[in-house]
Order: sequence, then structure tokens, then C-alpha cells
Amino acid sequence: MSEVLQDAIKRIAMPDQDAMERTRRRLDRLTKPPGSLGRLEELAVWLAGITGQTGGALSQRTVILMASDHGVAQEGVSAYPQRVTSQMVLNFLRGGAAINVLARQARAKVVVVDMGVMAELAEIEGLLVRKLGWGTRNMAREPAMTRKEAEQAILTGIEIAEQEIERGAQLLATGDMGIGNTTAASAITAALTGLPASEVTGRGTGLDDDGWRRKVALIESALALHQPDPSDPIDVLAKVGGYEIGGLAGVILGGASRRVPIVLDGFIAGAAALLAVRLCPEARHFILASHRSAEPGHAHVLNAIGLQPLLDLDMRLGEGTGACLAMHLIDAALAIVNEMATFEEAGVDDRT
Repeated sequence: MSEVLQDAIKRIAMPDQDAMERTRRRLDRLTKPPGSLGRLEELAVWLAGITGQTGGALSQRTVILMASDHGVAQEGVSAYPQRVTSQMVLNFLRGGAAINVLARQARAKVVVVDMGVMAELAEIEGLLVRKLGWGTRNMAREPAMTRKEAEQAILTGIEIAEQEIERGAQLLATGDMGIGNTTAASAITAALTGLPASEVTGRGTGLDDDGWRRKVALIESALALHQPDPSDPIDVLAKVGGYEIGGLAGVILGGASRRVPIVLDGFIAGAAALLAVRLCPEARHFILASHRSAEPGHAHVLNAIGLQPLLDLDMRLGEGTGACLAMHLIDAALAIVNEMATFEEAGVDDRT
């Protein structure tokens, strides 16, 4: 493991317990029965533990959307052709995708990162080119990447997270794009949890029954062929992962090392988070699960990490869409702490 990665992991500390306790006391003095706002109160306390302050605002937020192609797409594991990855990257840059719409609502900036798209993309505003290859290799036949490439993917994510934080980001969200990436995420989940591929594999972009069975069989075959070591997250990433999944694991570690909240999106981001937490268990304290994806593997990932999602809207798009929806709940939690009157301020009798 490189010194940069080791250093990032060493900097990840526990949440600020004093700030969390101050926030709990503040919430209990507000004009409501204690705990009556449920998970909004939990969210406010969680944010205090990361930022070290009660209330405040997280007005500068960035969605880091990692994009890459996957060699395994050659096996027909997606209902869409591989060229859709690069086409969607261009759609993101034009502002026409779902993530652009929801990010604008959430007042978030979208940064797209080419981690391995099979197209020549020029670096323009909104796009960072950090291409590690022209898509990963086909995991059905050979490891998806080398160990060096897997570690570089994580380091790239750390670098970009730190870069965005230096530019003022107070909140990071994960996004992804890559035809074939639910196959990689399912393989990672099966490898790290020990669950059968059939339990953690969904239909992705809309496979029929025969397509789903082929996808499960391919994942089972790849795991048997490569024997990824569940005690070595980098080995798992290298053998059955994706460049963008490694990049998102790095974003999570980079944000956690700088005490910045990270809002997870769906299944792909969840697989990245599981890799990050296996590399550094303390990182889980800095991660918020925005929603539970319709992909069956996502619930297993969240259970393995110990995260409870805020929303369950039957979504399975990715891109960071669920993460942007959760930002509105973050704003609501902070507004409650900042703006709601205490019993003393409102002249309302507290309970006896």
C-alpha cells in the first residue's frame, strides 16, 4: 500500500463527541417533544460529529461523478451498448441528465471524472480526465485491472476529493456512470460479504430473466477464476472491480480524512464504500446513505457497513441522483438546529 494511501487512512479519526452532545442538548431544548423529529435529529447530530459545530450550513457541495467503461460489458451483461457511457458523459457536461436537474435543485456542483471511458474526451470545464485505461479488462477472462491500477484508482479519488475540498466543498456526494458497472459492484459485494452472487445481483439497466441468469453465472465464474481475497480490498477491486468504483472509494477516504461529510448514492457507490470501510473501518462514521437502491445488492452492502438509508424510492439510476435528494434533508436538519426556537425563547412550557 502506498504511503499516500496509508497517510490518508491514518488521518481518519472518530467523530467529535463533544459537538454531538452539544447538538443533542440543543435539540432537546427546542419546542418539541425530545426525539420527535426522528432521523432529522440524528442527521443533525451526525453532521455535528463531523464538522465539529452545532448547526451552521453546508452551502458548498460537490457531486464527484466517476465514469468508466468495463470490459465485462462485452459479455452482454447490460441492456445498453457500451458507447452509452461516453454519450452520457457528454450529456452530463451539457446539463441534460437527471443528475444535473437534481444537483441544480440541491445547489450542488457536478464534477465529472473520466477514469476509463472508451472515448477520447478533452478536459473542459466540468470534466477531469484521469483515464487509467480504455475501460477495464474483461473479468470473465482475466483480472479487471492490475493491483497497481486498482491502487491508483483509489489514489485518484483521494486527490480529487482533496482538490474539491481545497476549492471550498463542505459536502461531497458520490456519482457514477459506466455500462456494466452493476456487474462489477455485484462481484465486489459477493467477494467481500461472502453472499451468493444470485443474492446480490440485480437486473441493472433492465435485463430480462435470461440476461439476469447469464449475469449471475458470469459473476460466479469470475469469482471462481480469480479467487479475490476478501481480506484484501485492493485485491478484490483489481480482480473484479472498476476504475470508477476504486475512484469513489478514494473519494470516501479523502473526504473522511479531511472531516467532510460524504453522501453515498446507490449500489455502485455502496460497493465503493464497502471497499473504503474494509480499508479503514473508521471511514463509516463519515458516510451517509442517501437511499436504498432497487438493486438487491445495495441492501446487503449497507447492512455490511452498518448504514441505514434515509430514503427508499425504488431508484436505480445512479449518477448521484439519490445523494442530491438527501441534500434537502441535510438542509432541513441544519435549519431545525439553526432556526427553531427553544422553550425559553418561545415562552412555551416544557414538560414537567
